[in-house]
Amino acid sequence: AGEEAREQQDERSQLVYRGKTAFVLMNRYPYNSGHLMILPNRHTADLQSLTAEESLELQQLLTLAHRALTELLHPHGFNLGMNLGREAGAGIDTHLHWHIVPRWNGDTNFMPVLADIKMVSDDMHTQWTRLHAWFIAHAATV
Repeated sequence: AGEEAREQQDERSQLVYRGKTAFVLMNRYPYNSGHLMILPNRHTADLQSLTAEESLELQQLLTLAHRALTELLHPHGFNLGMNLGREAGAGIDTHLHWHIVPRWNGDTNFMPVLADIKMVSDDMHTQWTRLHAWFIAHAATV
């Protein structure tokens, strides 16, 4: 019962995968379908405070996220990045995190320009289910 409750909680919070020192989370306000964030479990805003183990797992999860999104969504490219500090544009400036955003030719349109709205064409629940299953099946390969 504990595992089922945890999975339901993960789905509600859109937590895709839990590693030993880091986790993968869907962005609640995605720039594009498949927009993921990779975060350390430990709450820190200081990049230099990461241990070697945390740094390694964060990089492994970023690489795994790239592979998952490539296989499941077939994007034409990716934006990868991190904003450190509110002045740098960090929406969550107290917990560092990497963004990985799939990109497709022509994925920008007039909506963000005219109405400050970004259209995301995938259902978040369906996307979480597919990504979560993929990570569970492939995470052992890291």
